[in-house]
Amino acid sequence: MPKAFAKPQLEPQQARSRESLRKLLKAAVEVLGQHGVEGATLPRIAAHAGLSAASVYRRFRDKDALIEAAILRVLERQRDHVAEQLKPGMVRQIPLPVFTAQIVGNMVAAYRANGALYRAMKQFSAAREGTAFWKRARQLETETITALVEVFLVYRTHMQAPHPREAIGLGLLMLASTLAELSTRPWPKGYARLLPPDDPALTRELARAFLAYLGASSQ
Repeated sequence: MPKAFAKPQLEPQQARSRESLRKLLKAAVEVLGQHGVEGATLPRIAAHAGLSAASVYRRFRDKDALIEAAILRVLERQRDHVAEQLKPGMVRQIPLPVFTAQIVGNMVAAYRANGALYRAMKQFSAAREGTAFWKRARQLETETITALVEVFLVYRTHMQAPHPREAIGLGLLMLASTLAELSTRPWPKGYARLLPPDDPALTRELARAFLAYLGASSQ
């Protein structure tokens, strides 16, 4: 009897392909954060990933397609992190002021570390308003905020705001907008004396403002 043909061994090749894609998307994010939209050239991204430009073109039609995929990966991971790590049932025993300080502190740290990246992502996305990429990015951002709102709604009885869901959503957006402004704008010299002196103080003030807007005690 003729011998059966051996099954092609695709797993190692597929694993290498997935690893190359991971490196490429990671490099695109890092270069975008370091050099901005204009400086995130395809050769620079490929070199940062340790890949050839030709290998990049085999996956993406151009630089914009690569950056779109990289940005969506960042937004998907942010959404998944909130969904997996911040479930309503996990925070019930944590006092609202403590939980708020943790969330605000994490936001401050994220914007401090990734302010340039967030600015570049916003610039890139704004230039593609109405596209399928833009719609998907907005959907992911909405899902992240919605998941966080659901967690804060565990504390609705501690809030005096007449419409807690809307207040939490707007409050979170105000926090994000404030941090984006503080982390990306080159403020005039001397303006720093009008702001909290360090990140712990900034966290305390933003948490206090957020709780006050919700009509919740900060104690």
